[in-house]
Amino acid sequence: MQPKFIFVMGGVISGLGKGITTGSIAKILQSRGYSVTAVKIDAYVNVDAGTMNPGEHGEVFVTKDGMETDQDIGNYERFIGTDIPAINYMTTGLVYKSVIERERNLEFGGKCVEVVPHVPLEVIRRIKKAAENSKADVTIIEIGGTAGEYQNILFLEAARMMKIDSQKDVAFVLVSYLPVPNHLGEMKTKPTQYATRTLNATGIQPDFIIARSHQRLDLPRMERLALLCNIRPEDIISNPDVDSIYEIPLLFEEQGLSEKILKKLDLNLEKQDITEWKKLVHTIKTVSKPIRIGMVGKYFMTGDFMLSDVYISVIEALKHAGWNNDVKLEMTWIDSLEFEKDPDSIKSLSKFDGIVVPGGFGSRGVEGIINAIRYSRENKIPYLGLCYGMQLAVVEFARNVAMLNKAHTTEIDKSTDTPVVHIMSDQEKKLLENNYGGTMRLGNWKCQLKKNTQAYEAYFPNGSEEGVIEERHRHRYEINNKYRDILENKGIVFSGLSIDGNLIEIAELPKTDHPFFLASQFHPEFTSRPLKPNPLFNAFIKACNKD
Repeated sequence: MQPKFIFVMGGVISGLGKGITTGSIAKILQSRGYSVTAVKIDAYVNVDAGTMNPGEHGEVFVTKDGMETDQDIGNYERFIGTDIPAINYMTTGLVYKSVIERERNLEFGGKCVEVVPHVPLEVIRRIKKAAENSKADVTIIEIGGTAGEYQNILFLEAARMMKIDSQKDVAFVLVSYLPVPNHLGEMKTKPTQYATRTLNATGIQPDFIIARSHQRLDLPRMERLALLCNIRPEDIISNPDVDSIYEIPLLFEEQGLSEKILKKLDLNLEKQDITEWKKLVHTIKTVSKPIRIGMVGKYFMTGDFMLSDVYISVIEALKHAGWNNDVKLEMTWIDSLEFEKDPDSIKSLSKFDGIVVPGGFGSRGVEGIINAIRYSRENKIPYLGLCYGMQLAVVEFARNVAMLNKAHTTEIDKSTDTPVVHIMSDQEKKLLENNYGGTMRLGNWKCQLKKNTQAYEAYFPNGSEEGVIEERHRHRYEINNKYRDILENKGIVFSGLSIDGNLIEIAELPKTDHPFFLASQFHPEFTSRPLKPNPLFNAFIKACNKD
């Protein structure tokens, strides 16, 4: 069949949930039997998301093949349950870089290369390549930001050109905001009218409007939008706030969205199978037993606001495991600096059923994190460390159990005489040359697990497998093998190693010493799915669920 394309664009304000909308549309089309993939476009001049400040942009999600991307790629993977490859992510910087490289290679045959049409044509080439690589019947493309932002115009131009080229194979979705001002108490359609007109000015007419608001869109507002936005009332989909993002595919289906999209794209209406997703949502709505998790990190605050999006994959992975174990997570975000400012406040961790230390970089709040890890270890509170959370767990163990009092990571203290964590040999040269972008140890790498460990039991509960797993990485530093024997002799277990045995991938304490104390160099959160939690998160939540 001819590949189909759906563009998802934003109106009025950012942060409306275009990524969740994209993932939800992908889910309902997938439930109709169509193969679906999703593409994210960011207007940043950064070549990838790896050099963006997580406090400003949110989490950096890493694909299986090692691309540092926007967090929405993670949303797509969680909704459709398949891996999204690097080709499915692009930025302004990456697109321009590709055009310039092709020009240098004489791939334009001596033509004068111009912003229009060659940049939009490169965008189109990448979109079609993503569809081809995934063998997708339908490719959904989310354009970041909102209509009217100057930096988006070339991506909108690419969308317009694709529509002109193949009318029945391209559809447009506008996700727009309908505010309800407190002083009026009435939902206002005017901002969405302006957003639609702004899109019209680029040559794009939305086929569907996803109406985001605190409450459901009523009939008078729907009719007014239809009249003034040149769209049928039935093609305006209400998307009010819900308790869980995983409800949204079902909310869309209540309004017949998949059927309407398939009709618009001239596709057959196949029988739908969304039973497992309905079971998931039922569990989310009915599970009630609380589990209290303390997330100790350093990227939570931006000004006066809490930014949990920095660790969105970790948060979702914890939820997935919670639902799988019939418990409801109550998460508290803890800025590790608080434990440095007020050491006695560390006792507040006693109220939690489990402690998580996610990934991060830099020196800010590190001693507070190390103190939290020590408290978790000494007070037998289940602990899960991720990437930096493993490195600092080893630092803490080295200092307080192996009595290597000055143990540290060279990322923080380059002159430490006890570098239990140090930079990987291939990474040192890159940093000396200021070669930062896209140069970490990234993507999927294999790991050999030791039998009779908590890690092995988590991944292979039957106990008969060889114990090789693959997980995603994003790091420059590693546990220093010089200290491996010293630390193991003091009781730590390095239960996961790279296939060549040189890199420590998992560190844990035996069950006889601690109910659950495990940390991984990799990022297991990136492979967790709502219908299939990552095994390490699942094992952690089981340990937290003591009753």
